[in-house]
Amino acid sequence: MPIKNPNQEVQNYLSNLAVDRVEAFEKLRQIILQNTTNLVEEISYGMIGYVVPHTVYPDGYHCNPKLPLPFISIASQKNSINFYHMGLYANPELHHWFITEYSKHSTSKLDIGKSCIRFKKWNTIPFDLIRQLCENMTSEQWIALYEKEIKK
Repeated sequence: MPIKNPNQEVQNYLSNLAVDRVEAFEKLRQIILQNTTNLVEEISYGMIGYVVPHTVYPDGYHCNPKLPLPFISIASQKNSINFYHMGLYANPELHHWFITEYSKHSTSKLDIGKSCIRFKKWNTIPFDLIRQLCENMTSEQWIALYEKEIKK
């Protein structure tokens, strides 16, 4: 079970979502909460972030060690719902797997950046693939990859 920290900031973010996004956003949120461990849900960088808390990873984020280590985020942007997964950024094999699998799970064109996947049509979000992605990299694996590839 993930470490859960429902707080007022997260609730405020959720209450300000456009009505047509609530169902898809909540489904993404539940997938993350149910398929990850050792993460805290909080507002991070203006979006809902799932971070590795200092109790699990005391070093924190190398750019600002006072902050917990970011891992996954979801955001409601002007034209899309965005899903961020730092493992996609840091692990080429995971990134390749996701890109290869995407067309098997969604009819929409993949709109992806380094760690950001943008969904412009809520009904084409590949929820099962997002679940698999959350299962394919644990917070412990993220920490090990982060220390090897990013934190220098």
